[in-house]
Amino acid sequence: MLVDNEQILEALWETIYMTGASFLFSLVIGFPLGILLVVTRKGHLLANEPVSKVLNIIINIFRSVPFIILMVAIIPITRLIVGTSIGTAAAIVPLVFYAGPYIARLIENSLLEVDHGVIEAAQAMGASPFQIIFRFLIPEALSSLVLALTIAIVGLIGASAMAGAIGGGGLGDLAITYGYQRFDTLVMVITVAILVILVQGVQSGGNLLSRRVRRR
Repeated sequence: MLVDNEQILEALWETIYMTGASFLFSLVIGFPLGILLVVTRKGHLLANEPVSKVLNIIINIFRSVPFIILMVAIIPITRLIVGTSIGTAAAIVPLVFYAGPYIARLIENSLLEVDHGVIEAAQAMGASPFQIIFRFLIPEALSSLVLALTIAIVGLIGASAMAGAIGGGGLGDLAITYGYQRFDTLVMVITVAILVILVQGVQSGGNLLSRRVRRR
């Protein structure tokens, strides 16, 4: 094997760092967007068809671009923000552009699962739109939101591996540099196994947390 344990651990840390940082930034963008997608729909709390249409178009544009193409397309923006287009920090920028709209859609779908009767009951009690969103809508959808965000994290783990194709670091970079380009099958198997364990761990944790939230 052409790599040692230290290189594997470093690549694992880079993957966790990329996934965690990009998830937090994406959540800051995607969560409010997801709420806006729901409440501006026709017949909802803050119905505004023009805003709803514009948001849907913007999100659909970003979601229709494959991640590997998106990474290359926004290299100038990445350089503007972090000063370089190579490395772990640089990979976070396209990951956020990729995951932000994705999380917005996931949030939208989870919130739309809430029975409209809950909203009507809240309105009957005189609750404001802000109170309805944060005291009724989100708490009712919390279990589904946890599962949705778990899916987002799993997607980011896969995307962070693809970032290795342009020198983004992490397990993907290790697999491409040593496993593929230097024909080291063992490195490829190890990186795939670590990614599988990461995904299984995140998914299992998300499922457990969702069940606990549902019981409450």
